[in-house]
Formats: sequence, C-alpha cells, structure tokens
Amino acid sequence: MSGHAVLQGICSWVRQGKGCYWVLLDPDHFSITQAQTLARQAESAGVDALLIGGSLLHTAHFDGFVAAVKKAVAIPIILFPGDATQLSRHADALLFLSLISGRNPVNLIGEHVKAAPVIKEYGIEPISTAYMLVESGAVTSVEFMSNTRPLPRNKPMIAAAHALAAQYMGMSMIYLEAGSGAHNTVPNDLIALVRQYVQIPIIVGGGIHSAATAKEKLAAGADIIVTGNLLQRKDGLKTMRAIAKAVKIKGAGK
Repeated sequence: MSGHAVLQGICSWVRQGKGCYWVLLDPDHFSITQAQTLARQAESAGVDALLIGGSLLHTAHFDGFVAAVKKAVAIPIILFPGDATQLSRHADALLFLSLISGRNPVNLIGEHVKAAPVIKEYGIEPISTAYMLVESGAVTSVEFMSNTRPLPRNKPMIAAAHALAAQYMGMSMIYLEAGSGAHNTVPNDLIALVRQYVQIPIIVGGGIHSAATAKEKLAAGADIIVTGNLLQRKDGLKTMRAIAKAVKIKGAGK
C-alpha cells in the first residue's frame, strides 16, 4: 500500500455506515509463531485490520514480529506505537498518536519529532490520530508510562471539547481509550457526545470483552472497535469472532 490508501479505506468504510473491528497484537504478549496464528484466525473471523504495539515493550524482535504478521495475512497492518522506537518498514500504516488528553509534551510532540524522519524513510503511511485516555477505574499502562491524567469519565463535555479541537487542528481520527486492563469501558454517553461534535472516525478501545459491549459502543457513535488483551483469555478467540460478527451486522443495517 502507498500514499493514503489505509486512511482512505477507513474513511470510505465509515462513510458507508459500516463498523470496523481491529485487533491489537502486543509483541510482549505473543511469540512470533503465536502472532501469525492469531493473525490468520483474526482475518478469517472478519477482523478488518491488525494493530501492533504497546505502552512498554520488553522484546527486541519488534521489526521481525511485524514482518512475520505482515506475511501471514492480507488485511492492513497498522502500528500502534508507544514511542519512537516502535517502527517497522513492514507495516502498511501507523497511528501517529498525539496524547491530547494529557499535557506531557513528550507525548504531544516530542516522540513524533524523533519518529517523523524514520517514518518518511520507511515509507509508512502516517494517520494523525488524537489519542484520548479516559478514566477507567484502574491505573492503566498508558496512564503510568505517559505520566498523564485521564479525562474524567463523568464529564463528557471535556472529552468532546478535546476531540473538536483535534479535528480543528486537522487530525484524521479520534481514539477514545480506556486502556489495557481497564475496569470500565469508555462511557456510552461520552462517545455519543464526541460523535455529536466531530465528523472524523472515532475509535474506541479498552475493556471491551463481549459482542454486546462492542454493539453498545457502535450504537453510541463509535466507528472502529479495538480489542487487545482479549486474546489472552481462554474464551478470547470465540469472543473475537462474536465481536467481528456484531460489527458486520451493524454495517449490514446501513
């Protein structure tokens, strides 16, 4: 893929009223062989794209991990980087995340300056994404590593104002994140208010462990559902298939 192919595909899908489902593979949680198997199972289930990355990587095989997953499937491979070291020329695209819910300059622009020349050299498609951490009832990895406070879950207008500012700044997508290990998902009323304020695609992730919850988020206004540590659960594959089916049903009704 080249140019803006991945973003154009996402926007085209969303304009048709279709839901999207992405699955995150964290190289710290899966071996390369496990990741290839899970990637094929995800593609077979109807998952639309795979994210690769994490808040803190302990593994040294990130590039090989991305390359192996890319060879295993035909769906887009999108990087979900925790910092400027999580880059690979084998990916189709990268969520160029700016943590706008926080005020830590490292996560607003610092890591981006380090990563930009490498992204250009590798020819990865960058998708500017406003990353918004929402209070979830637990201190998540991204909250701890970014040294930022999440947005209050009971004040949706604060989230809506941040999202609108991101759209005005020219960002392409909004990512509402409860975080890995979240006790509570992003509230439906918060998603709904953000949807009222912005026209760009909305991604929702964190704590989504059932098809019913995924459907709630889609009904509230989400366009893309993301699950991550779901695949570490015993019923992970079964639930992933159920979520993929629920997302497709949402699109079929449009």
